Amino acid sequence: MTDAQIYTIVALAAYAVAMVLIGFISYGKSKTLDAFLIGGRNIGAWVTAFSYGTTYFSAVVFVGYAGQHGWNIGIGAVWIGIGNAIIGCLLSWILFADRTRRMTKKLNAKTMPEFFEGRYDSKFMKLLASVVIFVFLVPYSAAVYKGLGSLFNAVFPGVETWVWMLLIACLTAVYLVAGGLMATKYTDLVQGIVMISGVVCLICVVLNHENVGGLKGFLENLGAFESAVDDPYPTTGAQLTDIFGGSSFKFLCFNIMLTSFGTWGLPQMIGKFYAIKDTAAIKRGTIISTIFCTVIGCGAYLVGSTSRLILGGQLPEGGIDAIIPTLLLKVLANDAFGMVILAIIMILLLSASMSTLQSLVLTSASAVSVDFIPCVIKKEIEPKKQMLLTRVFCFLFVVCSFVFATGNIPIIVSLMSFSWGAVSGCFIGPYIWGLFSKKVTKAGACAGMISALLTIGIATLVITLNSSFSVAASHSPEMGVAAMAVSFVTVPIVSDFTKKYEDGRVEKLFAAYKED
Repeated sequence: MTDAQIYTIVALAAYAVAMVLIGFISYGKSKTLDAFLIGGRNIGAWVTAFSYGTTYFSAVVFVGYAGQHGWNIGIGAVWIGIGNAIIGCLLSWILFADRTRRMTKKLNAKTMPEFFEGRYDSKFMKLLASVVIFVFLVPYSAAVYKGLGSLFNAVFPGVETWVWMLLIACLTAVYLVAGGLMATKYTDLVQGIVMISGVVCLICVVLNHENVGGLKGFLENLGAFESAVDDPYPTTGAQLTDIFGGSSFKFLCFNIMLTSFGTWGLPQMIGKFYAIKDTAAIKRGTIISTIFCTVIGCGAYLVGSTSRLILGGQLPEGGIDAIIPTLLLKVLANDAFGMVILAIIMILLLSASMSTLQSLVLTSASAVSVDFIPCVIKKEIEPKKQMLLTRVFCFLFVVCSFVFATGNIPIIVSLMSFSWGAVSGCFIGPYIWGLFSKKVTKAGACAGMISALLTIGIATLVITLNSSFSVAASHSPEMGVAAMAVSFVTVPIVSDFTKKYEDGRVEKLFAAYKED
């Protein structure tokens, strides 16, 4: 066993013990469904802010997106991190946090489907929303496993990837099933601190690598880069140093829009606003979360943009997904200090992935136990039984996501490509208009959800028939952005031509914005 592996195992063991302890400590505070899902609507600024940020960024961002886009686009990829921080975080908090907190409290809604049912008086929307969450978010959680598994496999090449995935699944299941949202909030706080520390250390070490030349020499060395003859992703120094992405400008824009505006309709992100305790906490949380997302998002893509220099332009044997793991080993596995940093980075990526995973599982489990089953199978369920049911589904969805990740089931792999755009596209129009406009109708909101699904479905079918499904999957960012735009535009247009609410219920709901 190498020194790097020993350091990593010690760090993993300490981290695992801390997460399990938090889960069991939180068990006593999560005995009601309200406490389990939204923490009694009494969560503070720091915890909520870190929870939002850690859910936003998983190992997929570091290992997948940062490695791929940094390698192909260069320094321009940092704009994705900037967009995530400003649009996906800052504007989201400013525009939606307080209204969401007040409206969901008035509706007594604990989930996104419950919000749609209460806001639009529509069981159909509640049912459709719960199905969309289940179909697309559970497969997405499998991508989180894959991103982290590839990294651990690089540090421990003799251990099968599925072993690391199983470790992640077991650890997540223990503290999530035990403590629910209370456990995830406090683990998110710990995970957030680890992530900030790890990224700052990583940036310093990477920029000071001899091939990079420090902050001053970075752009000069990157600008002088020339691809090898056999490079499968040939590029030029001019491309890598173009601040606007050069020939990848269009691709860059769509990725910024999908990963930034997309958070405005994702239930695992919006759900963070249900639980924050008051307006003062929202103001503080806005600043904290934005700083967090700026450091993590920009830091990840900055590190990715140094990859061609550090790796000498040679794509690792494992391809795009192996870029960041190989970079970390080359930069950090040379001395004791570097191995300590490597252990911190491993925990950083584990933290990022587990935080995202727990939010996805909690959202998916509640969509079935709180929204789908009462709506379709049994209307009235005793609180204790519903609480037990939610814990059971949390466990089952952790198991499902593990099976999907290790099984490479074709349909599941395909759904991963479309998950972010499909879910956000369905929800973004009805959610935002529902918060801001009294004129939106049930028909308009339903049309927004359905039109988003049709946009992705029809586009996928047309591209597949004319080319192939893999080509359609490669266009999933464009489809996701189109679905969000269609949903947002369709809701008010259809509402203008359909029957408005006349019983005063909407006015009562909007009165929540004037209440303390």
